[in-house]
Amino acid sequence: MTGYRPLLKSIDMEQIDARGQACPLPVVRAKKALAAMGEGVLEVLVDNETAVRNLEALGKTLKVEASGEERGASTFAVTFAKDAPTGGGAADGADATTVGADPVAEAAPTGGVVAVIPSEFMGSGDDELGAVLMKGFVFALTQLDELPETVLMYNSGVKLACAGSSSLDDLRALAEAGVEVMSCGTCLAHYGLAEQLEAGEATNMYAIVEKQANARGIIRP
Repeated sequence: MTGYRPLLKSIDMEQIDARGQACPLPVVRAKKALAAMGEGVLEVLVDNETAVRNLEALGKTLKVEASGEERGASTFAVTFAKDAPTGGGAADGADATTVGADPVAEAAPTGGVVAVIPSEFMGSGDDELGAVLMKGFVFALTQLDELPETVLMYNSGVKLACAGSSSLDDLRALAEAGVEVMSCGTCLAHYGLAEQLEAGEATNMYAIVEKQANARGIIRP
């Protein structure tokens, strides 16, 4: 009798070439591919380290293992390893699409309050005054009875979270209190500050839009 050899389960692998594509397209394409994938490996090729960090952050958000590596001149690969979804839902007596669910309630915002900072200055006119006002704005966020869930910074607003910023201590205090402090990775790279971020973490444009879309309220300077 010949020995029994169990069949090896094949693992699906998909590759996305996102080199040359601007943020947030690599993240959007990866997110859609992972959503359509039951189990398997997804490899995304990009051409800059900011995109690598954005994709790794996506993996963290989706709770999917993700690791990046350099593959040569201007080529990086981020590999996602997605496990099969576990059973549950109806077996637990709570179907995800409960009959009779209120569609209005389902459409309600799911996030908390988000503070959006698009510039290192508050208002337009005198930049010196604008810098003083922005410092006061960030400090005021730390004094709210209900802290924002997230602080989003983009364009020159990312400078506030970097070395030398007069608002650095306040942003660190928010992060230590559990507030998500997120700076646009593309903006950090544009200003040459990718290695000088000292409060919170870098993020991508898809996450910036998603956070605002799901926000219960938005605070703007």
